[in-house]
Amino acid sequence: MIRLLIADDQAVVRTGLAVILGAEPDIEVVGQAADGEEAVQLARRLRPDVVCMDIRMPVKDGIEATREITADPDLQVDVLVLTTFDVDADVFAALDAGAAGFLLKGADERTLAAAVRSVAAGEGTLDQRLTRRILHEFVANRRSAPSSRPSAPSTTPLTDREVDVLRLLAEGLSNAEIAARLFVEPTTVKYHLAGLLQKTASRDRLQAALWGIRAGVVDP
Repeated sequence: MIRLLIADDQAVVRTGLAVILGAEPDIEVVGQAADGEEAVQLARRLRPDVVCMDIRMPVKDGIEATREITADPDLQVDVLVLTTFDVDADVFAALDAGAAGFLLKGADERTLAAAVRSVAAGEGTLDQRLTRRILHEFVANRRSAPSSRPSAPSTTPLTDREVDVLRLLAEGLSNAEIAARLFVEPTTVKYHLAGLLQKTASRDRLQAALWGIRAGVVDP
């Protein structure tokens, strides 16, 4: 079972998410928080696997709460940020704070449940539109100030297949879509992705894609 904590300042949203996700056979909603401070406290007390975190909350916003949760060495909790606002600054801030995924609240029930499972499995998740926008902005910034973003080559060479996976990650493709493109099983993609993340010291798939651009492995 995936133990899930929901943090949102709107009671109707918390209840709705709890009903939707709690109905999944492999997800158990263990708590609900009305603000970022309560989310941090409940994460430390309840030890969930995943926190569904809103960004704009009182007392302490979701960005700071995410940073505290992911930086706590005693916690093994992944954060999936859910927000109504499609704002690049929020996306960058959430990922910089350690969020493993970012999803808009308008996502359907199947996508939402799949995102929770993906984050719990250590794969991370990000809306494809957001992935492409973030990579595009990163590339634009890199071109305008190339010296400010030095490459960080891996100490262990990537295999040809890992490079293939990395390039498709930079297109914003999911594991299933990468598997279809490479004519392999999704489990094979997961295997290569795990090796890729380890070799590039990346926290998640988006960080790996950014690493690929910095290192020149992925053509911007």
